[in-house]
Amino acid sequence: MTNAFEIKSLVKKYPDFQLGPLDLTLEPGTVLGYIGPNGSGKTTTLHCLVGLVKAEAGEMKIFGMPNNPNKPDWKLDIGYVGDVHVFYENWTGAKNLKFLKQFYPNWSDELVADLAKRFELPLDKKAKALSGGNRVKLSLVSALAHSPKLLLLDEPTSGLDPVVRTEVLDVLFEVLESGERAIFYSTHILTDISRLADELAFLNEGQILQRSTKDDLTDSWRKITFKLKKEVSKIESTVNHLVEGSDHQIISSNFEITLKQLQEHGAENIQDNRMSIDEIAVHILREGKNGKNS
Repeated sequence: MTNAFEIKSLVKKYPDFQLGPLDLTLEPGTVLGYIGPNGSGKTTTLHCLVGLVKAEAGEMKIFGMPNNPNKPDWKLDIGYVGDVHVFYENWTGAKNLKFLKQFYPNWSDELVADLAKRFELPLDKKAKALSGGNRVKLSLVSALAHSPKLLLLDEPTSGLDPVVRTEVLDVLFEVLESGERAIFYSTHILTDISRLADELAFLNEGQILQRSTKDDLTDSWRKITFKLKKEVSKIESTVNHLVEGSDHQIISSNFEITLKQLQEHGAENIQDNRMSIDEIAVHILREGKNGKNS
């Protein structure tokens, strides 16, 4: 099976930052959340992938085709919503979409009309008169109108109010249900990504810390409380440990290993509680920032 995209040994250097070497793949029909703080390299990854910036090293393919700027056929399979929404500002939304239509053989006016109605998007307004939320909606309509096999989203809901953000996510859910599309979704808004993604890749300072399915994370991570009077030098798989007298609370990235060791040490009143993806993500990124392996 051909990957939706494949990134091998990607390196992009700036005076104060380096992305990579980075290896990342995405299978068709998968939603991969790309999570990291601002400045971690998420946007740089997407800019390299869609050809907006040139990398110093590495290889990138879209459905098996190199992302060669001189042979742009690979772009027909992509719908891209960037962190900046660029339009002809004195044109209406409808005129901007009509201009884009000429580049995509699979463009659907019916889909445009349906999405605009769903979004309550005023296509008769000039781009410069659109609110921030409506600019995002116009970007999404332009990205989805040709039914791309790969949707690349760079912080699309950043700065939106909760109502508009929910509308955007609802439409993305419907897009996913309508076919074997892949989505690569970059964000630092953890509540968004936990709704959409099948897998999560955590990025910090240009390096991927970890990639896991949501189910694997929620199955293995636990918040554990227990009582133990004696001191223990190290408890396996612990990423955070709070102690107050004989009362302990730990965050474990592999609760089965941790529970086994606690039982061996004679811990009492052991209770473990599942954690949300948001909580887990915070600990993974925090440990990565501290230079530790969580």
